[in-house]
Amino acid sequence: MSANIEEEVQHTMSVLVDNEPGVLARVIGLFSGRGYNIDSLTVTETEHERHISRITILTTGTPQIIEQIKAQLERLVPVHHVVDLTVLGSSLERELALVKVAGKGDKRVEALRLAEAFRAQVVDASTEHFVFEITGRTSKLEQFILLMKPLGLQSVARTGVAAISRGIGA
Repeated sequence: MSANIEEEVQHTMSVLVDNEPGVLARVIGLFSGRGYNIDSLTVTETEHERHISRITILTTGTPQIIEQIKAQLERLVPVHHVVDLTVLGSSLERELALVKVAGKGDKRVEALRLAEAFRAQVVDASTEHFVFEITGRTSKLEQFILLMKPLGLQSVARTGVAAISRGIGA
C-alpha cells in the first residue's frame, strides 16, 4: 500500500494590501499562527496615491497548504488581491545582495574576476576589502556567495525576493 504523500514546493505569493500600520503584522501573524514558514519577505508601497503596498512572500508547502495560505490571506481585511506567481508560471524574480569580501593578493584578484563574471558591481573598496552589489535570481546570488567564502567573505546583506508576473495582469 503506498501513501499519497504530496511534495512540498516553494511558491512565490504576491499580496496587494493597504499600506497602513499593523497590516504586515497581521499577514505575518497568519503564517506564524498556523506554523507556516516564510522563506523570504519583501514589502514596499507600490501605489503611492492609493497607499497600496505589495508584499512578496516565498513560502514552502504542499499544494493543499499553499491553497490554504492563499485563501486565508484573501480573507484578511486589508488585502486587496493575492496571486500565486508560481502557479502563473514564468514570473520575474530578482534579489539584491551586498557582499563584503576581505582579501589581498591573489584572493583579491580572484574576487574581482568572479565579480566581473557574475556582473557584480564594486560599491565600496579599500586596500583591505570590497563590497559587491549583485542582483539576480536567488540561485545566482547563492552561487556567488559560496564562491566568495574561500576568498574572504566577511558578511552578506540581502533584500529578499521581489517578484512580478510577466505580461498583463497581476
